[in-house]
Amino acid sequence: MVLSSASNRLVEPGGRSGSAATVEPGRPYPALTVTDPPTPPATDPSPPSPRPRALGCLIEVVETVVLTAIIFVVLQSFVAQPFKVEQVSMRDTIEEGQYVLVDKLTPHFDGYHRGDIIVFAPPANAEIQAGKPYIKRIVGVAGDRVAIANGRVTVNGTVLAEPYLFAVDGTAQPTAAHGGTSTWTVPSDSLFVMGDHRERSADSRDFGPILVKDVVGRAWLRYWPLPALGILPTDRHPELGGSLGSTASPFSSTTP
Repeated sequence: MVLSSASNRLVEPGGRSGSAATVEPGRPYPALTVTDPPTPPATDPSPPSPRPRALGCLIEVVETVVLTAIIFVVLQSFVAQPFKVEQVSMRDTIEEGQYVLVDKLTPHFDGYHRGDIIVFAPPANAEIQAGKPYIKRIVGVAGDRVAIANGRVTVNGTVLAEPYLFAVDGTAQPTAAHGGTSTWTVPSDSLFVMGDHRERSADSRDFGPILVKDVVGRAWLRYWPLPALGILPTDRHPELGGSLGSTASPFSSTTP
């Protein structure tokens, strides 16, 4: 395109003069309007299907339930386990229908002592409530010589002080031998046990000492019903000369 100053005309090269565009002096060129191509209307994305969200929630619930179940099984198998007492042999320390928590962990390190209350699987010759766990108090441990005479219990020749015995009008119930046997020597890896309610207890006087391996654990807490909540009392029997009288821990080494 060539601008001719003489005629103020725009002349297209090689074009015809009659087709020239005349530009008036002082008048600006017309503005060019540039427009973007039309934008298609925006459409809302379809809402996500509720199925993936529901499936995710279900997976989380299942994971939580499984994890809770695993923790419960581990705790109950190796740490502590609740038991409902269905016997009267431990009155008045533990009443029938009460719940106790049994410690399964610390006996692996500390063993069982005289005065401990334990839950155990009864031996095959137990006749009362056979197959159900028993709860009794340890009176003698391995090597002890337990005897009953004149309504009292002696261990290694020393009369036991037993403030936990069931009492009638403030008088402790006497202890009687069962079956004609009144003296026992506790074998290794065994325990001699009796209930605190001596007249209503089937115990080592009937079926002899029990094996340590049959003990479930040491009952230490009475937790239900709430008015009965409390630590179960034990007695280390200082009258026996300060010896705790305990079984060996399963992790302790022994010399043959």
